[in-house]
Amino acid sequence: MRTVRHLLESKAPEVFAIGPDRPVLEAIRLMADKGIGALLVMEEGRLVGIVSERDYARKVVLQGRSSATTPVRDIMTRDVITVGLSHTVDQCMQLVTDRRIRHLPVVENGAVLGVVSIGDLVKAVIEDQQAEIDQLQRYIAS
Repeated sequence: MRTVRHLLESKAPEVFAIGPDRPVLEAIRLMADKGIGALLVMEEGRLVGIVSERDYARKVVLQGRSSATTPVRDIMTRDVITVGLSHTVDQCMQLVTDRRIRHLPVVENGAVLGVVSIGDLVKAVIEDQQAEIDQLQRYIAS
């Protein structure tokens, strides 16, 4: 069974973050520039929240706030669900399904090591299923 450690080894090590006092507009621009759906919110090297396109839509657009003047801290999710390197893909899939979230920061000993997205998890599940199918087909053919 693949773990978060395996997923992080196969993807770019970049973690995109923003400070809680930065304007939401800056966060949205950064997400657009990087082609990502969420940013970690970091303050003095520690994870204090996560902000997503969903947060923007629900807490800025629908509430008529200004992207230029609203700070990220006003719309971020504070209770961030994180995983460690030893979490399995299945455990992560269960978390994103149960909690209806799309991004899981990977944290070990207080340090942020990466982010696993639902796309990363689905890709891993598909690859594992394909490997199992290939194995079964070879077994049947022999």
